[in-house]
Amino acid sequence: MKILIAAASFPSHISGVQRQAFSMARCLLLHPEVSTVHLVVAPWQRGLSDAAGIEPHPRLSIHVAEMKRGSLSRNLWHYRGLPEMAASLAVDLVHLSYPVPVNTARFSCPVVVTLLDLYPYEIPRNFGYRKVMFNRLILQQCLRSADSIVCISDATRKLLKKYVGPSAWQKSTRIYVCIEPPKVCGIRSPVPGWRSKPFLLAVAQHRLNKNIRLLIEAFRLLLLRRVEPEMELLIVGIAGPETRRIRRLISRLNLSRVIHLLEGLSEAELQWCYAKCEALVAPSRTEGFGLPVVEALLAGTRVVCSDIPAFREVGGEHCRYVSLRGNARQMLAEAIECALREQAKAPVSFPQFLPAVLAEQYLTLYRGLIGSAPLCHGATAPVSLHATTSEGQPL
Repeated sequence: MKILIAAASFPSHISGVQRQAFSMARCLLLHPEVSTVHLVVAPWQRGLSDAAGIEPHPRLSIHVAEMKRGSLSRNLWHYRGLPEMAASLAVDLVHLSYPVPVNTARFSCPVVVTLLDLYPYEIPRNFGYRKVMFNRLILQQCLRSADSIVCISDATRKLLKKYVGPSAWQKSTRIYVCIEPPKVCGIRSPVPGWRSKPFLLAVAQHRLNKNIRLLIEAFRLLLLRRVEPEMELLIVGIAGPETRRIRRLISRLNLSRVIHLLEGLSEAELQWCYAKCEALVAPSRTEGFGLPVVEALLAGTRVVCSDIPAFREVGGEHCRYVSLRGNARQMLAEAIECALREQAKAPVSFPQFLPAVLAEQYLTLYRGLIGSAPLCHGATAPVSLHATTSEGQPL
């Protein structure tokens, strides 16, 4: 079985899309039934597989898509170039890492798409009015066209039925993100000139739903109350629409010396952050899964997070949950303070996220699609190709 994973997207640093795609590739390579995994990245993402800890494998081929970074070029490649690549490689199935324009008439094999979230409907302010309308168009077209939809949590699958409809929900399934216990951990801080201070950690893109500004305000309350007067805050995540507002808030509150914004960390550097932090804080308004929550628990890290369905689903009883209603800033600060008084916890095991378990789930899905009657991919209605991904990044 030859599988093509399309992971080319806008960011030049590791984001949730790439981490999910790379972990899925590692997962599939565990199964001998998969003869080849073709992993496709953009030209500006050539080094991401190394940063993500992808090791050379005789059954893994990494391809660089011929596209420019502009949104039109990237959209056109997915609509025209991806079917051509799939045909030239004679793959048995194409798996899209996130919703992109799909020209089903050009594919001679099944197409699966991973649905990470429903942000265009849940939190349209992530995008702005014009972009969110294009985003919804691409999302709907892709989900209608794909032969199967993989939701990364039950929470996301429930939202799929709510916002897209029963027809999409009926061809969907839930397969969690593949997560392994940490194998490598950096020996030094990724922060230049690090002074070995205690720190809180947030792993989040600079997007509205991540509530980074709320976290910064709660962190300032902790400092004012002198709970941990030497505490610092590391925010790891790629820049986005909120970056300017985040930097302005940090400057206005005079916190530039104790808040560090980092991006492009290697897997070893990220594991250093999990291992050394006092607690991971994730105050998101909405999420499709909660990868940092799981990774922090795997590392034995305290977790303080918002009380939302996705976090409840993956974190279970192991997290300290905070309601975002009422005085959220005060409640978040108090929850962090309570967590810091607790003893460090032992690492949590998550057998439902293990590669071997998820590899079998993927293969069960793929076998059913490949072994079914010949698929008739009819032409779909034309779509605008000036759009963004379901995470709000330009395609």
